[in-house]
Amino acid sequence: MLGPAVLLAVALLATFAGLAYGGGAEPYLIQDPGPIARFGVPVAKLLVNLGAAGMLGALVLAVWALTPERREFDLALDVAAASAALLTVASAATGFFTFMVVTAVPFDLSESFGQKLGQFATTIELGQAWLTTTLVAAAVTVLCFAVRNQTALVFVTVVAVAALVPLAQQGHAAGAAGHSEAITALGLHLVFAGVWVGGLVTMVLLRRELGSDRLPVVLSRYSTVALICFIVVALSGYASAALRIGTWDELGTPYGSLVLVKVTALIALGLFGAAQRRFLIGRIVGAGEGGLDTPASRATRPPGARQPAFWLLVVAELAFMGLASGVAAALARTPTPVPEQTGTLARTPAEILTGEPLPPWPEWHRFFTEWSPDLIWLLASGFGIFFYLAAVRRLRKRGDSWPIYRTVLWVAGLLLLAYITSGGVNVYEQYLFSAHMGAHMVLTMAVPVLLVPGAPVTLAARAIRPRKDGSRGGREWIMLAVHSRFAGIIANPIVAALLFAGSLWVFYYSPLFRWTMLDHIGHEWMIVHFLITGYLFVQSLIGIDPVPYRLPHAFRLVLLLGTMAFHAFFGLAIMSGTGLLLADWYGAMGWGTDALVDQQLGGGIAWSIGEIPTVALAITVAMQWARSDEKESRRRDRHADRTGDAELEAYNARLAAIAEHDESRS
Repeated sequence: MLGPAVLLAVALLATFAGLAYGGGAEPYLIQDPGPIARFGVPVAKLLVNLGAAGMLGALVLAVWALTPERREFDLALDVAAASAALLTVASAATGFFTFMVVTAVPFDLSESFGQKLGQFATTIELGQAWLTTTLVAAAVTVLCFAVRNQTALVFVTVVAVAALVPLAQQGHAAGAAGHSEAITALGLHLVFAGVWVGGLVTMVLLRRELGSDRLPVVLSRYSTVALICFIVVALSGYASAALRIGTWDELGTPYGSLVLVKVTALIALGLFGAAQRRFLIGRIVGAGEGGLDTPASRATRPPGARQPAFWLLVVAELAFMGLASGVAAALARTPTPVPEQTGTLARTPAEILTGEPLPPWPEWHRFFTEWSPDLIWLLASGFGIFFYLAAVRRLRKRGDSWPIYRTVLWVAGLLLLAYITSGGVNVYEQYLFSAHMGAHMVLTMAVPVLLVPGAPVTLAARAIRPRKDGSRGGREWIMLAVHSRFAGIIANPIVAALLFAGSLWVFYYSPLFRWTMLDHIGHEWMIVHFLITGYLFVQSLIGIDPVPYRLPHAFRLVLLLGTMAFHAFFGLAIMSGTGLLLADWYGAMGWGTDALVDQQLGGGIAWSIGEIPTVALAITVAMQWARSDEKESRRRDRHADRTGDAELEAYNARLAAIAEHDESRS
């Protein structure tokens, strides 16, 4: 328990020191809520962060690194449940202290105080956020005790991540100049920092159960996850700091100085991780060699197998994690150099609707010079390219081949995805319907046409080493997902075509369209939806990866032409429409242009751009059909060579017998 105790102690000290230096807990000039509320908010938020970290880290270890048949798995879930319980209590306390800070209502046991607190938690957005986090964390606490199935724990982990969504939408992120970018950066920072810190804490708590034989296996798996978390935390932290600090000169402010302290702690953690991966894991493997980890082996294991140097490094690493966590809690209460925006600062319709001023006039070159980075998809594209190339390299090192065109298409598809979600199209898609429709067409048709021939599932099955200890790694989870009953349903060609074409009408003629414009989470969901439906449809036509059922080539062409005719009809319906789909959004941006004309242009894009991938898909299906016939002909020729045309001779003999029978009857 030394490591977690050091983490908590250093985090508390860093929180109070950061508050004192940054002025985050100074008395208010007007309606001061008192020191208990002023200090209660950052301390409770620190406990929220630590509880969330333990919950996420333990769950990720359970689904990724631990074996369900071992006691380590159950103990990790106990850690997750206890951490979720801490998150529940800390979230409720944070909501309570936040209520006192916002309203300056002194605490008492009267009915009036309870009514005001209830009204804050149920009708005010900030109170609703903390109430939601509290309730979701409580649900995760129960689920961690009740669920022991590894597959079901994936969904529990998703629910645990959802508990942090309200946290990402408040605080400095809610008032930052780049509202969407700030929410994305903070959300990624919370989730991946939590997995990083919580995973290490969980390993410390499980170290006696793991033993020196099991420890290096779990540690190496955690180390890979920790490296990914380090990269995401570093990039998301930089993005958040850039939005709130503004210029380099502001690093001299209290907020900037605390950011520098946090950056220093992050660099130190990176060095700890490098030392861990390069030196200590190998030493622990050497100390732990020699058989299974059993009670008898643990009893006879020499004291040197405990690797004191490693655990000393872990304690130091947890201390720096505590420093970073405490500074982060103090930063949340420290005024930022860039003033937070409020609704009263908006001066144009675009600012009222989107929170951002209108971008420059959309001349054609602006789509290649303007950028609005979406960190989620930049990271997804970057990691997708890296792991794909690493898998290809592993195949080539062991002498296996992998077609170069697959690699080129995969990389091109992810680069196109990164541009569409972060480039000029992303800048203008919330202001112009035509830009939005262009992004839709590329995401649902062009990107999948490039990604599907890359055959990522086939590559993963060949390149990722299978686990032999009953746990599930990348290969096991991918194979489980691909061969699941749900995947079999949505990968069915008819279902995929219905999802691809039918979702167009459901999306644009339902409240979903408005949700994706008003809510950043809705926008991210839209991208995921377009990608998945497009990928499934293209996979059913030209996919290389295995699927439960694939139509004959002739029926694939019929399905393609029928689906694209339906798609073209949708585009024509938009082109000929006389009413705006979102009149109070696209019609109120203040461009000075005819929004209906722009919407009709978007319909033309849906109708015309869709033809290019259609032709490419039709050509590819035809080529695959020809190659399939050619392969079948060669197979039959080889069979005939092996059997001496036995089938043909039998067929001719049967025809001769029929002829003789007819002659005898005549």
